[in-house]
Amino acid sequence: MKVISEDRLPKGAVAREVERHRAGVVARLRDAIAEEIPVAFVYNDRPHAVMMATPSDLDDFALGFSLSEGIIDGAAQFESVAIVEALAGIELRIGIPHAKAAVLEDRVRELTGRTGCGLCGAQTLDAAVRHPAAVTGVPEVNEYALRRALAEMQKLQVVNAATGAVHAAAWSALDGSVPLLREDVGRHNALDKLIGAMQRAAVDPHAGFLLVTSRASYELVMKAATAGIGFLVAISAPTALAIALAREANVTLVGFARADGYGIYANGQRLIADAATVSGAAERAGKPREGHGA
Repeated sequence: MKVISEDRLPKGAVAREVERHRAGVVARLRDAIAEEIPVAFVYNDRPHAVMMATPSDLDDFALGFSLSEGIIDGAAQFESVAIVEALAGIELRIGIPHAKAAVLEDRVRELTGRTGCGLCGAQTLDAAVRHPAAVTGVPEVNEYALRRALAEMQKLQVVNAATGAVHAAAWSALDGSVPLLREDVGRHNALDKLIGAMQRAAVDPHAGFLLVTSRASYELVMKAATAGIGFLVAISAPTALAIALAREANVTLVGFARADGYGIYANGQRLIADAATVSGAAERAGKPREGHGA
């Protein structure tokens, strides 16, 4: 049996036995598996939400969720957080100003979210579909920076490299370097963790761009715009509602991002193509099709 040492696994991964069948060969081994546990958000001693999440970077998760969900208006209103382990999971006991807690209670949005679900339990259409203010000061991003960031992001996904089961949200500087990345079984959770980490590191949301290893759903665009991030790159497809919200909130939305190409779905004027790409496109546009001589 293959031996995996628990203490050598990244936080958020555990070792479990698996019977693996490959090409007619059966082997028993211990494999790295992503953790997924209930994480309860409790504001001023009042339960608000339970998310299924990877139990890592929970202080970032608490802050980022509070910001992206509009529970607080800024990091200064995030007064405290205690991470308390319970038999059924983990409680994040968060302190916020009394006035914000009263507004939260009025919203009556106590929800239980399954993996990556941030809308479960919303009781009205207005609560489900929020419209953040349009983002200002969105930077231009060069293709080379996008390609570099995609490559760096993949190298930094240590939990996914071990388990193959988690999403990542990464922050890239305009040169394509990736100083911050967070992982979670839920794509929304990974983004909340990243937003919290950016706040703690005093990262300017206008000085770079966001990458996610998932589809670009409405809520990812909403959370990004709420955090003042106006450039979102996803490695998978966007949804129609995500595109509509990106256009409304002045967010550049890029999907199907790969080393060899991408799709632009909203506000694409900020993605600057490499000179070689522009030259090649112009050459192809001017070249007559085969069988149709000049």
